[in-house]
Amino acid sequence: MKSLKEFIIPFVGLKAGKHYFNFDIDDTFLHFFGFDDFNSAEVKVIMELDKKSTLMELSFTASGYVNVNCDVTNEAYNQDIINDMQLVVKFGQEFNDENIDILILPHGEYELNIQQYVYELIVLALPAKRVHPGVEDGTLESEILEKLDELSPKEKDIIEEKDSTDPRWDTLKKLLTDK
Repeated sequence: MKSLKEFIIPFVGLKAGKHYFNFDIDDTFLHFFGFDDFNSAEVKVIMELDKKSTLMELSFTASGYVNVNCDVTNEAYNQDIINDMQLVVKFGQEFNDENIDILILPHGEYELNIQQYVYELIVLALPAKRVHPGVEDGTLESEILEKLDELSPKEKDIIEEKDSTDPRWDTLKKLLTDK
């Protein structure tokens, strides 16, 4: 995959200690990964890189919103997202990113590409089920919600269903009481 320049961090020239990097993410970044679930995005990612003599600790924080469609009504709304992630970068014989929290770079490497981590940070911040806030508090007016209310079973239908039993079960219940 092609790399985006702004997400390549040349860490060789950095002094030991903490360094901060800011990234403004929009929908073009997410479309770069082929992720089209968002209508638009406005997310700010702050990365703190703590460089030490033998390793680096990266701390990512994302906050902002993405415009997504509701899973119930398909209405677009802004979903707030807040997420953070920790990553430890060590040096070894060969590249290894099998562990979620640890990245091993080969000795002699001088830069780090963090675009995949930023992408995962944003996508994993979304809830599994996206529900418009107007659906939860009842303020959203939508044809889909009206149709769902029309087709949903009414309380009196549920009560009548509980009261009426199948006569075959009644016969079986008599067997228990006839002992």
